Amino acid sequence: MNIKYIKWGVFIVLLLVLLLAAVVISLSSGEIKVVLWQLPRILAEKNSIEFTVLTKIRIPRIMLAVGVGGALSLSGALLQGIYRNPLVEPYTLGISGGAALGVAIAIVLGIGTASYLSLPAFGFLGALVTLFLVYFLSIKRGGLSINSMLLIGVMVSFVSSSAMMFLMSVSTAENLHNIVFWVMGSLDESNAALIKIAFYASLSGLLISYLFAQTLNALRLGEVKARHLGINTGVAIKLLFFVASLLTGIAVSVAGVIGFVGLVIPHLVRLIIGNDYRVLLAGSFLGGAIFLILSDTLARTIISPNELPIGVITGFVGGLVFIVVLSRSKSHFKLN
Repeated sequence: MNIKYIKWGVFIVLLLVLLLAAVVISLSSGEIKVVLWQLPRILAEKNSIEFTVLTKIRIPRIMLAVGVGGALSLSGALLQGIYRNPLVEPYTLGISGGAALGVAIAIVLGIGTASYLSLPAFGFLGALVTLFLVYFLSIKRGGLSINSMLLIGVMVSFVSSSAMMFLMSVSTAENLHNIVFWVMGSLDESNAALIKIAFYASLSGLLISYLFAQTLNALRLGEVKARHLGINTGVAIKLLFFVASLLTGIAVSVAGVIGFVGLVIPHLVRLIIGNDYRVLLAGSFLGGAIFLILSDTLARTIISPNELPIGVITGFVGGLVFIVVLSRSKSHFKLN
C-alpha cells in the first residue's frame, strides 16, 4: 500500500481520537462535574440532574459545535481552493455580514420573538441575499470572475457591517444587547430541530464536497490547466461556491458570527498533512469540530457560572495559534 495513504489514514484516525477526547472533556466540564466511568449510571437515571444537564445542554452543544465548526472549516478549505488564496475564509465574501444584517433587521422590527425560527430564518435569508448579490455582480460577459467575486464580497461585507452599525445606533438598549450578543456568536441553542439541521447539513456538505476532491486538486494548478485536464471549471466553481456559502449561511444563522475557524483550521491541516483535498476536506471538517468543541468548553467554564461569547475564544486562541504556527513555518501561504 502507498505510504501516502497510510499517512492519511493515521492522520484521520488521530483526529477522530482527538474528537472523542474533546467530546469527553466537554461532557465532563462545567459546574456539575461528570466522571467518564459514571456515564452509564447517569444515563440510566433519567430523573437525575446530571442526566438533564448531559442530554439537554452538553450533548446538544457538542452536536452543534461539530456541525458549525465542521461547516465553517470545510467552507474555508473549499473557498481557499476555489480562489487559490490562503486569506479567503467563509466571511470574506460577506456571507456573515449579510446574515448578521438579516438578524439585526429582525430584532429591530420585533420579529425575533415571534418564533424560535425567526432569527435563524432571517439570518439565513440575509446570507442567501448576500450570496446571490455577490454572484450576480461578479458575472462578466457571461462568465464568472473569481477576482471580481472576491472584491465584491469584501465590499458587500463592509456595506452590511455599516448598515448593521446604523441599526445598532438607532436601536433600544435591549435590541442593541441582543444584536451584539448574536454577533459575537454562541452555541447556546435550545431548539433540537435547528441543532439537527446544522449537524446533518454539515455532514451532507462534507459528502458533497468529496465529489469535487479531484476538481479542487486540479484547480490548484490554475483554471487554464484544470480545463486542459478535462475539468469544467465554470460549473465546478459555481457549485463549490454555492456549497461553501450555504454551509456558512446555515452555521451563521444558527450560531451567530464565529470567526477564525474557516481561516485557521484549513491552514493548520494543510501544514500538517499537505494540500491534497482527498484528505484535506475530512481533516478540515474534523479539525473545525475539535476546535469549536474545545472553544465552547472554555467559553462556558472560564468565568463560570457566566459564559463568554464563543467568538471571543475562537478569535483570541485561533489568532494566536495562527500567528505562532505561520511564524515558524517555511511553507505558509502555499496552496499548490
